[in-house]
Amino acid sequence: MEQLKAFSRIQDTALTLDSFDPIEHFPECGGIGVFIGTVRNHHEGKAVKALKYTAYAPVAEKMIRQIEQEIQAKYAVSYVRVIHRIGALAIGEKAIIAMAYAAHRREAFAACEEAVERVKHEVPVWKEEFYLDGSSQYVEGCCIRKDTAEQVHVHHHADKQPAHGDHAHCHH
Repeated sequence: MEQLKAFSRIQDTALTLDSFDPIEHFPECGGIGVFIGTVRNHHEGKAVKALKYTAYAPVAEKMIRQIEQEIQAKYAVSYVRVIHRIGALAIGEKAIIAMAYAAHRREAFAACEEAVERVKHEVPVWKEEFYLDGSSQYVEGCCIRKDTAEQVHVHHHADKQPAHGDHAHCHH
């Protein structure tokens, strides 16, 4: 089998499907599950003008690769990759792309969805939203993992980034 592409899972330039390995390398696969998450113009009723993602990159990179391997094994699929964007993003820009190649659509969909959910909930990437009214805030707390739901939730001030250990957050 050909050598797979080496690429960062955390990227600070526009995300593109070109990063991913072509399906032709996986003749046993009959389907590609893809999720592309983009920046929307609203959050909880507030008009969003832009946002900024920051990551603890070395750990985020390692965790995404670990999640990919676990999902690949769990669903017995040939390929799972997730790329997350960091930096300043405008409305409509791609924030995350996840792709799974599988023999059948059911596991392609399932692997892709679980990969996205796990990356969003577990990996140290934070989202700061900038609103049309001039205010901004780190967005968190809307998708707490079941195993962390019992923990007391800490509110962070808009001027500082959440601590690395705080995974009870949502950044999309």
